[in-house]
Amino acid sequence: MERLLDISNRLIKLTEKKFVRSLFHKINWKHRLIEIRGARGVGKTTLLLQKALELKEKGENILYVSTDNTYFYKNKIVDLADYFYKYGGKYLFIDEVHKYPEKEKGLDWSQEIKNIYDSYPDLFVVYTGSSILQLYKGSGDLSRRKSSYHLAGLSFREYLEYNNFAKLPAYNLEDILSNHLEYTQNICKKIKILPHFKNYLRVGYFPFYNEDENKFFDRLTQVTNIILETDVLAVSDITYEVSLRLKKLLSLLSSSVPYTPNLSKLAEQLHIGHYRTLIKYLNYLEKAELIKSLSAKPTGDRILNKPDKIFLDNTNLMYGLADATINQGTLRETFLFNQLSELHKVSYPKTGDFLVDNKYLIEVGSKKKNKKQIADIPQSYIAVDDIETGFGPKIPLWLFGFLY
Repeated sequence: MERLLDISNRLIKLTEKKFVRSLFHKINWKHRLIEIRGARGVGKTTLLLQKALELKEKGENILYVSTDNTYFYKNKIVDLADYFYKYGGKYLFIDEVHKYPEKEKGLDWSQEIKNIYDSYPDLFVVYTGSSILQLYKGSGDLSRRKSSYHLAGLSFREYLEYNNFAKLPAYNLEDILSNHLEYTQNICKKIKILPHFKNYLRVGYFPFYNEDENKFFDRLTQVTNIILETDVLAVSDITYEVSLRLKKLLSLLSSSVPYTPNLSKLAEQLHIGHYRTLIKYLNYLEKAELIKSLSAKPTGDRILNKPDKIFLDNTNLMYGLADATINQGTLRETFLFNQLSELHKVSYPKTGDFLVDNKYLIEVGSKKKNKKQIADIPQSYIAVDDIETGFGPKIPLWLFGFLY
């Protein structure tokens, strides 16, 4: 226990708060049980330590632990919480909870956290886990107890601030559609925006780019492999052999995005005999935030439905996983889909590229793109690449990176 306290104090002390994610300010930290999910590498640990630092500076008794520490090979989270509480502990931060090694059958991390929540009513618990926690069927029902949040990768706006290029406000979608000319003129007075946008598309979504720029894509490939070979196995009942099939499926999709699913062909290439099995594999990849599926219906259980289109989750993955030359049209669509879907429901329309909240129709294209295809459709817009400012329904594509 003393070693865990030493590690916690050291990590909190070394944490910087010069840049914090927009989600930090949206979380209701007064809730007693908070879950923060997100893809590997997007910055969940940093966010957790920044909150721990803020509370520690206020004199609160804090403990930060990661469940991949060897301490948890033999010891339970619930016993740690009991000891910490008895010595005045108030805030327990548990990182990467999906890595916790189960101690007894039927007593997994979710059951232990449920027990902590019910037994220590004045102890605050915040835990992080992979985005694939959505797949986890734990023994403890936390749904009525926890407040759950999702941490995405850096938005374009956050990327600019994180790299000290510019500190700018976020805008909601309705304001962007109505006031984009005013916003873009103000922004472009402060910064030459287009070169930064091009770089963001290639390497800006994951904060770990700054750790070693020359090895970013190696790290991205490594992260992807760990997700498929370790993380998915930790929260589901699939075998290692199935994880290798997921890798092959991702490789097939990466070479042809946006992919209009030909499920029979995919199943044949992967030697899968059942339709539902392939849909289930696609669902694993989506929950792991490696792909995004686009369907005419934005809600519902996608494991039962064939998507109309499949994209890679973000543009950095396109550069990291796709072997062929990047298609600029696909790059634009992938960026817009990624940024819109964090806060809005996006579906596949009969005309145009994306229908947002069943209300706004958005077409994506180069600066030569016109509104001819969607001219007679109300509340329709064009997200245009390679322009600093737009006019009327033509909106610079990069501005949609200011939604969070």
